Amino acid sequence: MGDKFWKFYRKFGSYIILAAVFLFFALTQKAFLKPANLMNVLQQVAIYGIVATGVTFVMISGGTDLSVGGQVACNGLLMAAMMVYWHIPVPVAILLGIVAGIVLGCINGAIAAVLRVTPFVITLCTMLILNGVALVVTNGYPIYDMPESFLWFGQGWIGPIPVSVIVLAFVCLIGWFVLSKTYFGRNVYALGGNQEAARLAGINIVKMRIMVYGLCGLFTSIGTVVMLARTNSATATSGGNYQFDCMTAICLGGITFGGGNGNMINTFIGVLIIGILANGLILMGVNSNMQQVIKGFLLLFAIAMDAIQKRRAAGD
Repeated sequence: MGDKFWKFYRKFGSYIILAAVFLFFALTQKAFLKPANLMNVLQQVAIYGIVATGVTFVMISGGTDLSVGGQVACNGLLMAAMMVYWHIPVPVAILLGIVAGIVLGCINGAIAAVLRVTPFVITLCTMLILNGVALVVTNGYPIYDMPESFLWFGQGWIGPIPVSVIVLAFVCLIGWFVLSKTYFGRNVYALGGNQEAARLAGINIVKMRIMVYGLCGLFTSIGTVVMLARTNSATATSGGNYQFDCMTAICLGGITFGGGNGNMINTFIGVLIIGILANGLILMGVNSNMQQVIKGFLLLFAIAMDAIQKRRAAGD
């Protein structure tokens, strides 16, 4: 009976949690099922859902990236300064911001791969560095009043659908295709499943690690564009707790810290769980501090369930 339960949970656990959270708020909050509110949920999750797409690649490869929040803050300030202070055209500013994001990601991957240091430690250091740089450069002052054409990426609509939601769907689709339909995606799984076996199979571990983190930087910079356009401001704290929200969503989706398993659908389910939970708690009047407590317990729950499953699989 126990084995059947854990097999069932591993396959359908994230869907059950999503359904339970959705039904709870649908039955207890009248405003929850209104179309405008449901669309608002998708808009709220669009930014960290895009970032989580990149973090998914990192976690499936057996790594971790705690620096995405710092990347969002620094990259956002860079793009905002280019548009507001230096009057660089919007397309060029976006392109340069994306290049900067890829470079930041590659630096993380290179340090972790070349020095053979745990990615958790490396990205913790870069998170602190980037957050500190953002505060030192701006002295805590925000940059706002982005060009009107730029705001379309976060505030515009195409028919009845917000542009930010379309970007999220497009990014998730690209992430799914790369992860499940390409040789690169297979190598990502191989790297997370058994790094030594992957090396013996001819996979260049250093190159793969750099590419995976560079890809994470790419998606993080795209999320930064949407965030900037949605809020029309860049601050040193713009990244907030993105790294923890992303990890919570990914773990709730069933992707483990050990790597080698999961897919982009898992991540999207986890992102929806966090988004619906945050929206429902706001409708209930729960303050943001308590929301962080609940998210922390959710992350702990997801990690604990994964640890129990691994122990049972190992026969411990």
